[in-house]
Amino acid sequence: MKQLKTIEFKKKLAQGSIVVDTRDATDFTEGFIPGSIFIGHEGNMEDWATILLSKDKSIILVTSEGKDNEVAEKFSQNGYNKIDGILEGGFESWKNAGEKIDLVIDIEPDELAMDIPFDNNLTILDVRSFEEYSKSHVKDAINLPLSEMTDVAQIADFEEHQNLYIYSENGYRSVIAASLLKKEGYYSVRNIQGGFEKIKHEKSIHLEK
Repeated sequence: MKQLKTIEFKKKLAQGSIVVDTRDATDFTEGFIPGSIFIGHEGNMEDWATILLSKDKSIILVTSEGKDNEVAEKFSQNGYNKIDGILEGGFESWKNAGEKIDLVIDIEPDELAMDIPFDNNLTILDVRSFEEYSKSHVKDAINLPLSEMTDVAQIADFEEHQNLYIYSENGYRSVIAASLLKKEGYYSVRNIQGGFEKIKHEKSIHLEK
């Protein structure tokens, strides 16, 4: 797999290649290349890639140290033949070159609990499946399953002033969803760490079925 220096990576990006960042979720939220789609290797990477990424478009990868070949092989085995390369030196090389970066704010469930009564622009997104949502969810949360976010521009209709708080079951899918929303220009995005599994233990957050 071709290693791309930062300047080459930028050129591919300008030509329309999609940046797929496969690092750990925590590393991604702390900083990523603007416009990147997160599909971390610690989750069901192949499944989510198949659902969310077109095999007709060129892809450039950002990986964790030592994961280049493993990630590239997984994508190739899954039918992605238009991988144009991997960022040499990973995200650190991009950051050290002084290039622009973006981030997703991570918050704990207790911070969500504190914000709910006071933030009139707060919107909670549950990106789990409809079945998971039906069993139990945060009161007033909107169900926007990640599996349906193949075209965010078509299905997401949020206002600029809205503060989007996103959760999944354990916090993996929510980071993918956050990256998709960020790519569409929604800047006020927060990821609830630990997901619903952690939220349901926060007594001050009301749940409903």
